Amino acid sequence: MNPRIALIGNPNTGKTSLFNRLTGSFAHVGNWAGVTIEQKIGQLHGEAGQLIDLPGVYDLDPLSADEAIVSRFLLHESFDGMINIIDASQLERNLQLTLQLLEMGRPIQIGLNMVDVAEGRGMRVNLERFEELLDVDVFPITARTGAGCEVLLSSLQTKERQPFVLDYGADTEEAIQQILELTGRSKQDRWIAVQYLAGNRVISEQLEASMPSISDIRKTLEITLGRFAHAHITERRRDWAKLIRHQVIEENNANEMTMTDRIDAVVTHPILGLPIFFAVLYSLFHVTFNWVGAPLSDLLDGFLSGSLTTGAVWLLQALGASEFIQALIVDGIIAGVGGVLVFVPQIFVLFFFISFLEDSGYMARVAIVMDRFMQMVGLNGKSFIPMIIGFGCNVPGIMAARTVEEERERLVTIFISPFMSCSARLPIYAVFAASFFASNQALVVLSLYILGIVLALLAAKLFTNVLAAEDKHSLFIVEQPPYRVPQGLTLWRSTWQKAKGFVRKAGTFIFGGSVFIWLLAYSGPDGFNVPMNDSFLAMIGGAIAIFLVPLGFGTWQAGASLITGFLAKEVVVSTMAIIYAVSESDLSESLLPIFTPLSAYSFMAFVLLYVPCLATVAVIRREVGSAKLTWFASLYGLGVAYAVSLIIYQIGRLLGFA
Repeated sequence: MNPRIALIGNPNTGKTSLFNRLTGSFAHVGNWAGVTIEQKIGQLHGEAGQLIDLPGVYDLDPLSADEAIVSRFLLHESFDGMINIIDASQLERNLQLTLQLLEMGRPIQIGLNMVDVAEGRGMRVNLERFEELLDVDVFPITARTGAGCEVLLSSLQTKERQPFVLDYGADTEEAIQQILELTGRSKQDRWIAVQYLAGNRVISEQLEASMPSISDIRKTLEITLGRFAHAHITERRRDWAKLIRHQVIEENNANEMTMTDRIDAVVTHPILGLPIFFAVLYSLFHVTFNWVGAPLSDLLDGFLSGSLTTGAVWLLQALGASEFIQALIVDGIIAGVGGVLVFVPQIFVLFFFISFLEDSGYMARVAIVMDRFMQMVGLNGKSFIPMIIGFGCNVPGIMAARTVEEERERLVTIFISPFMSCSARLPIYAVFAASFFASNQALVVLSLYILGIVLALLAAKLFTNVLAAEDKHSLFIVEQPPYRVPQGLTLWRSTWQKAKGFVRKAGTFIFGGSVFIWLLAYSGPDGFNVPMNDSFLAMIGGAIAIFLVPLGFGTWQAGASLITGFLAKEVVVSTMAIIYAVSESDLSESLLPIFTPLSAYSFMAFVLLYVPCLATVAVIRREVGSAKLTWFASLYGLGVAYAVSLIIYQIGRLLGFA
């Protein structure tokens, strides 16, 4: 027998950390709702079965697309048991989901995580009383360190149990019985009746499709109660959870401020919070470009443009390779792919510190700091979470918009996410900032990130005004985990998860793109090995160069680089390396006669804002489900990019910066 165990819990309770501990998986660990967008399945240690990591939810009533996965899984998928992970320091809120799982009557055990955090806040959990009240096994664990996890694993429950029954009051209990009689279900299916009355959308759609008259039971109950049934049921669950908490938690010095409280008083301050966030970003970029990342990139560039290129030329000549093959490998593959690979150290450094901020608990606070600004544009702080993820890559950032409950806000979040400066743009910034702003690289890059955020907020305000049928805001709930020092292994896994996509693209997408671009540069109407200015690539770039003149970079080289950037933003650097037939270190010298500091900044702003890469367009199409909306989301940024770059360059000229 190979049991399938579902892992369920509130967001940020340590659920994914437990998944990693029990399976050895490299699943990403984050600090906000929706970190697990899809199911993740891992093999339990000792071949004890499969563990299915479901998205973090507060309730089984799905508000967002990813939350619906949980209800559909519990209804339609085959599984043998559940592990419900609970944050001991947030027991009352967590128990409201636990109650709904207990009502199912399926095998379940509880992993009580963060007991150490609870004790640090003066709370001690009476485990014996807890197990007695819930009639379920409770295992204290520390998912981050692995303490107690093996005991939990060795005690998996797969035997059926009696459903937990909470009395919701005479009127509601009568409505539950009416639903069971109408549907012909047994007392074991009481959970479905309760979920229907509580407004579970997945169950409501299923029942009302087969028996529309069932809605009359809920309407009658709501008339009797004088309010919505889901509000009544939620209140009963909350009262029950509060009662359980009072019986199992012994509090000492509960009102004493913790270290987390003291830090939050500063970093989430309504005035200081935003400057602190930007100061953190500036420090991050300063380390990436000046102290650590850049020197490592220079070392790698020296190897690729020196030893590797020299060795490749010697080997190819020794093998008698043709001039075409030598040019293809040296000028096409090594120069093209190498032009991107040299930035891998900077990408890793950047992602290391982003992962550190996430795993330490700080990034969850950023969403809270930004909530006030997001509310001004018709969204809430939860929409800023996909934007933060977009700093790494726009693709998972757009997918993370599934956690936004209200459909209008979800669409707006998707539309503005491509304005977030992803890691693929970083090589472009690195080249131009090092060439034209050597003493202020971090400040220049930070300004581009801020530009993207500001324009995203302005676009959100416009879109919410256009799409809003009424002034309606969804509830914003985001976890504030206690601050902690991330573990080395977890930090490495998180960094690698973010950076491996960049490395993979260098070996596949960018490799193929570099070869194709080199062929366009190597050939022309007159044949092969033509002068670069007579190549097909020059013709393509020249076709749009005239439109780029007002922006300060009206050359065919810039035009060709921007076109190829649609494949992947990193290819912009590959294209330039191939066009100028130089390494990354020499590329800066090649750009100096063509760009000025003003036109270079205009070019970087254009790259930040214009059309998303092909992979991002594909995920937008999948998420919005409309070709028309996909075209709009992909192309409106081109107009914004042109207008912003035009303003930057023309005003800069008027001020004498040209």
